[in-house]
Amino acid sequence: MDYLLLFILLALIAEIFGTIGGFGSSLFFVPVASFFLDFHSVLGITAIFHVSSNITKIAFFRKGFDKNLVIWVGIPAVIFVIIGAYISKFLQTTILEVLLAIFLIIISLGFIIFKNFSIKPTIRNSIFGGIFSGLIAGIVGTGGAIRGITLTSFNLSIQTFIATSAIIDLGIDASRSVIYYLNGYVHNHDLYLIPILLTTSISGTYIGKLILNHISQKKFKLIVLILILVTGVITFFKFVFF
Repeated sequence: MDYLLLFILLALIAEIFGTIGGFGSSLFFVPVASFFLDFHSVLGITAIFHVSSNITKIAFFRKGFDKNLVIWVGIPAVIFVIIGAYISKFLQTTILEVLLAIFLIIISLGFIIFKNFSIKPTIRNSIFGGIFSGLIAGIVGTGGAIRGITLTSFNLSIQTFIATSAIIDLGIDASRSVIYYLNGYVHNHDLYLIPILLTTSISGTYIGKLILNHISQKKFKLIVLILILVTGVITFFKFVFF
């Protein structure tokens, strides 16, 4: 890769923002990585990167997680991420990139405009949140925003929120990694990135954890949403003009 240092720096920033914003690093990493790799390769390497990222989060925020939410959200998410990952094989990469861009723009604008929007903390909504987040994650590589708004409705503490989200995400990423591998998305010439991204995920999560101790999560989340919006717009214009 010609711009490896830039790629590593952006991956580190994605991990930091993903930890603090609570959406997961893939929401930033997928569109960023798509500037350096073909989109199917991005899906494959993101899933592997996210496995290490979530293990790190579980280690740093291991004080507590909600077992019920892991079941209600996690099981449907794992089932439907497998379906979504399989479906992605039949979609052109350009379509996937456009879908990702539109998804980022809609999600970020929705959160910014409807600041007080929330869903009722019911088992039914948890299951639907898991289904939708898993399906989106399988198709375009990231469903953390959907899972985030689902978990937010239960008013979890920061520690519990991040730990619960990371455990669910670990199941999602481990499952789709297998499907992506079978789809041929994990290439031998990209495997050298795995130890680099493992180190990046540990460093980014640690830095994000330190920042959470000194900054208002509400204010920072607005910054994160604006960055997601900008990322979505750039990704969309990349497809339109390039």
